[in-house]
Amino acid sequence: MNTQSKAYLVGGGIGSLAAAAFMIRDGGMPGENISILEAGSLMGGSLDASGNSELGYSMRGGRMLTTDNYECTWDLYKTIPSLNDSSKSVFEETVEFNERYKSNSRARLVDKRRAKVPVASMGFSMQDRIELLKLSHADESHLGATCITDWLSPSFFETEFWYMWATTFAFQPWHSAVEFRRYLHRFMLEFSRIETLAGVKRTIFNQYDSLVRPLQAWLQSQGVHLVKDCKVTGLDHKLDDGKFTVTAIKCLRQNEREVIAVNAGDLVVLQNGSMTDSSSLGSMTESPEKLTKLESSSWALWEQLSETLPQLGNPAAFNSCISQSCWESFTVTLKNPAFFDKMQQFSDNPAGTGGLVTFKDSNWLMSIVLAHQPHFLNQPADVQVFWGYSLFPDRIGNFIPKAMDECNGTEILRELCGHLRFDLETFESANCIPCRMPYITSMFMPRNAGDRPLPIPPGSVNLALNGQFVEISDDVVFTVEYSVRAAQMAVYQFLGIKRQIPPVTPHDKSFQTQFEAFLKAFK
Repeated sequence: MNTQSKAYLVGGGIGSLAAAAFMIRDGGMPGENISILEAGSLMGGSLDASGNSELGYSMRGGRMLTTDNYECTWDLYKTIPSLNDSSKSVFEETVEFNERYKSNSRARLVDKRRAKVPVASMGFSMQDRIELLKLSHADESHLGATCITDWLSPSFFETEFWYMWATTFAFQPWHSAVEFRRYLHRFMLEFSRIETLAGVKRTIFNQYDSLVRPLQAWLQSQGVHLVKDCKVTGLDHKLDDGKFTVTAIKCLRQNEREVIAVNAGDLVVLQNGSMTDSSSLGSMTESPEKLTKLESSSWALWEQLSETLPQLGNPAAFNSCISQSCWESFTVTLKNPAFFDKMQQFSDNPAGTGGLVTFKDSNWLMSIVLAHQPHFLNQPADVQVFWGYSLFPDRIGNFIPKAMDECNGTEILRELCGHLRFDLETFESANCIPCRMPYITSMFMPRNAGDRPLPIPPGSVNLALNGQFVEISDDVVFTVEYSVRAAQMAVYQFLGIKRQIPPVTPHDKSFQTQFEAFLKAFK
C-alpha cells in the first residue's frame, strides 16, 4: 500500500467506523489519510442515542449482541479501550458487565389477560416441525425470492416460538425465507433458550455510548477526519475494459458544493442504503411525520450508481414497499420510579435482566424492555429510561382507536397502560418520544441472487460497499456483526492483509446444539 493513499468512507455508521479501524490497526494506513463523510451531525448511523433528562432521551433501537457469535465485532473491540476504564477494552468491559447482569427473562410473553404465557413449549404441531425442518435444510437457490409464508402454514405464526423469534429479531411473515433460514442456522444456539434470552448480551449503556463513542474516540486519537454535515450526492467514475474506478466524490458540505478528487491508489468505501433513512420523531403531542426515501439521500445514491453499474445490486428489491418494512419504536423518560417498580414486580426481573416483554395479543404487537439504569451516559440517578417497539404500526390499537403511526407519545403510553392494567398516573410527567422508521427491516425483504452486491463488486478497482445491503453468504443482516464483517472483508481484500478474518462459528454443525434444538422443538 502506498503510504500516500487516501481512503474516503461514505456514511458514518458502524461499518465505516470499523473499516477505518481495520485500515489503521491491520493495514498500517495512517489515520490522517482516512476521512469519514457523514451527512448528519453525529457518527454512528443506526446506533444512535441522544437527548437529556429535561427534553427526553431517544434512540431508534439497539441491535441484539451475543458473545457466542459476533466474531468480527469482538475481534475489533478487544483492541478498543473503554471510555469508562482505559485499562480495559470494550470487550472486557462488556463481558464483566454481563457477568453481573445475566439475562433470564421471566415474562417473555404476556397475553390479553395480563398473564404470563407459559413458554417451556414452543407450541409446534408435528406439521410445524416438519415444515420448519424442511425450510432449514432447503438450498438458498431453491428458496429464491420466496417469503416465509411460502414455506410455513398459518398455524406456525400462532406458536409461542414465532412470537418470541419474530419479536427478538423483528421478522414478519412476508419477509425473506432465505434470511429466516440463515437466522435459524446462525442463531441455533438461541433456539433452545429463546424464552429466557439467556444468550443476549448487553452493553453498559446504550450502544451509541458504549460502542460508537469509544471507537470514535480511538479513531480521532489516530488522526482520522470525521467530516459531519457532508452529504455525498454522487460518485464520478470511469469504465475501462470492464473495470470501473471512482474518480471523484460530489458532496454538499454545510450546503456548499464540493468535489473531492479520488486519485490513483485511493479507496472509496460506500454504505449503500440505510435501514434508518427517513426516520422521524414525534413527541407527547405529535405523531412522527411519514417520510419516504424522497426525503433521504443514501437510497438515491445507491439507485443512481446501480443504474450504470448493475453489479452494484438492486435497491428496488429493498426500498419499494414501506408497508412491509416499517415499524415504530418509542423511548420513554421517567422522573418517577413507579413504572419501573411495578414492571419489576410484575415481570419478576430487575431492570437489565429480563429482555423483551411482548404483549402477544397486542394489535400492534408491542414489546418493551427495561435496561439496566442508567442507560445514557449523562442520565441522572433519579431518572429512568425504557424503550419499546411495535411491529404493526399501521393497525388500530386495542385501547386507542388509532393506528400507532397516527399516535403521539401520550396515546402510546395509554395503549401500554391498557395492556399492563396500570393506572395512567404511573406515567405522570413521563416523556414518550415515538420514532417511525419506514425502512427498518428493508434488508429482510425477499430478494434474488445479485440484489445485494458483494463488499467489493466484480470489476471494481477502488470502490467497496459495506453495511446491511451487501452479500455475505454465511452471515445475517440486522446485526452489528454484519456491518463489521463486511467492513473487515472489504478492507482486508483491498489492502491485501494476510491476517485471517474470524470465521463464522459453526454452532449449527455442533451435535450438542442440534440435539438441544431438537429437544426444544419437541417440548
